[in-house]
Amino acid sequence: MSPNPPLRILDGIRLVAFDLDGTLVDSVPDLAAAVDAALRSLGLAGVDEASVRDWVGNGSRKLVERALEALDAQDTDPEAAHEAFLHHYRLAPCRATRLYPGVREALEGLRARGLTLVLITNKPAAFIAPILETLGLSDFFDLTLGGDSLAAKKPDPAPLLHVASRFGVTPSVCLMVGDSRHDIEAGRGAGFRTLAVPYGYNHGDPVAASAPDAMVESLGELV
Repeated sequence: MSPNPPLRILDGIRLVAFDLDGTLVDSVPDLAAAVDAALRSLGLAGVDEASVRDWVGNGSRKLVERALEALDAQDTDPEAAHEAFLHHYRLAPCRATRLYPGVREALEGLRARGLTLVLITNKPAAFIAPILETLGLSDFFDLTLGGDSLAAKKPDPAPLLHVASRFGVTPSVCLMVGDSRHDIEAGRGAGFRTLAVPYGYNHGDPVAASAPDAMVESLGELV
């Protein structure tokens, strides 16, 4: 990575789209607790937080499917397991979820520059507001999209193209910030510039392998 990529990656940018889980917040403790409780309520063995950390990234249904696959629970109805997960996650979506270092400073700095900030996550939309409100992030975002807000979710570029159209900007002046290959693939497919952080969830693989346009160790480096 060449010196000072954040300065160049932001040059001319008018809209910044952020992923949520693994990028702005570490939500795995609460997700793992909900998955574990859901599985146990169905008479299955529980799962550990480390495993859940590798399963996050494609939405809640895929998260539950991966848990069932890991337990070889072929006789368990995936939809019933998903509903059980949603029930338990609703009870405590932000009990142990925490901001990563530098996130608030980055959002404050980018907002001060007059940039449009949006959130595009594969998490169900119903959980976005409780988390943002609890962590004091609600006022930073002009629009939030969950994995069920549109017909498609990341890595499909459709949500990114939707926000570009919504705010009347071309993809070339938009930046996608995420922690996984799904974010980078969606950004590239939409014609956004891409910025990755290495500390999140990418199924155990380094996100650098997806060749984002730039990387930062902390989002605080953006300001």
